[in-house]
Amino acid sequence: MSEPFPADSVGLVEPRLLHFAEPLTLECGRQLPHYDLMVETYGTLNADASNGVLICHALSGNHHAAGYHSPNDRKPGWWDSCIGPGKPIDTDQFYVVSLNNLGGCHGSTGPASQNPETGRPYGPDFPVITVRDWVNSQARLADHLGIQQWAAVVGGSLGGMQALDWSTTYPDRLRHAVVIAATPKLTAQNIAFNEVARQAITSDPDFCAGRYLEEKTMPRQGLMLARMVGHITYLSDASMGEKFGRELREQAYQFGFDVEFQVESYLRYQGERFSENFDANTYLLMTRALDYFDPARPHGNDLSAAMAQASCRFLVLSFSSDWRFAPARSEELVNALIDARRNVSYSQIEAPWGHDAFLIPTPRYTNLFTAYMQRVAKEHTHAG
Repeated sequence: MSEPFPADSVGLVEPRLLHFAEPLTLECGRQLPHYDLMVETYGTLNADASNGVLICHALSGNHHAAGYHSPNDRKPGWWDSCIGPGKPIDTDQFYVVSLNNLGGCHGSTGPASQNPETGRPYGPDFPVITVRDWVNSQARLADHLGIQQWAAVVGGSLGGMQALDWSTTYPDRLRHAVVIAATPKLTAQNIAFNEVARQAITSDPDFCAGRYLEEKTMPRQGLMLARMVGHITYLSDASMGEKFGRELREQAYQFGFDVEFQVESYLRYQGERFSENFDANTYLLMTRALDYFDPARPHGNDLSAAMAQASCRFLVLSFSSDWRFAPARSEELVNALIDARRNVSYSQIEAPWGHDAFLIPTPRYTNLFTAYMQRVAKEHTHAG
């Protein structure tokens, strides 16, 4: 028998595949005639559907944010540290909804899905998706669940961008936006990292112009390299130094080009593991969605004007060692919200782990997050 689940876990969870028959028009001008979204929910929706919290995932995330899929699971969902009874997003108080975004590779309609026009996998024919497209599909998900207004939309990294877009696209449909380790737009350096990752994938001979599923192959080497590049940017110099330093796998130099340093071994392991369970075309789509996100662009590049569309309250959190989405980017957003006279709470949290800090439950982060979400919970708690 396996060990019982921790007391603060949501326990066993079962994903649900929801079908949406109505066509979805995308920002690129194309339409998806119909689509599926893979969803998990935790907690109970209250009588007036006012306690819903939407979790938006980052680049490589999915619907499995908390709990376990089987009693033998060794690892819970990707944000289990923050979702569950008594945790920052308290499932005793909130009905939590987590999904795999359109274009994903964990059950929702994406490049590996069958193209209804051809009967073959979409592959490179899957339309380019934007953050706005995700938010529009998530609004339909809310309709399906009977949620007119979210108590909060919450996300880290690319998920934070979705929370931000929710606030301006559907201002009446959320009361709070929680934007963690995110940015109102990518810097040129960030776009450059994404392009290197895409080039690693598309130059793999097994990529087959994106039709690798039909060719019964897989661009594993390219996907592995893309993940290695990405992983370096998610960690800080200090955290890599502390974790690996310049430690060798053997006692002495081998004078060759195989793995010698522990950090090389770690990156290869991460890359190999990722290449076995992620779709290469999905990686291309997700990084391009990151590149395109820029809410200020339709407003003459005036972020304050863009944020003036929002009516919800905001919690913005950044991490001191995050150089991928640096605190200065969060402060740019906070200043725009203040200029637009929006209600915003902000904290820069001291943490040595770089961008990945938003996934690590440090005391100050957890305490701030919990305190804010408790305020959100009080709004829908009925006396009596």
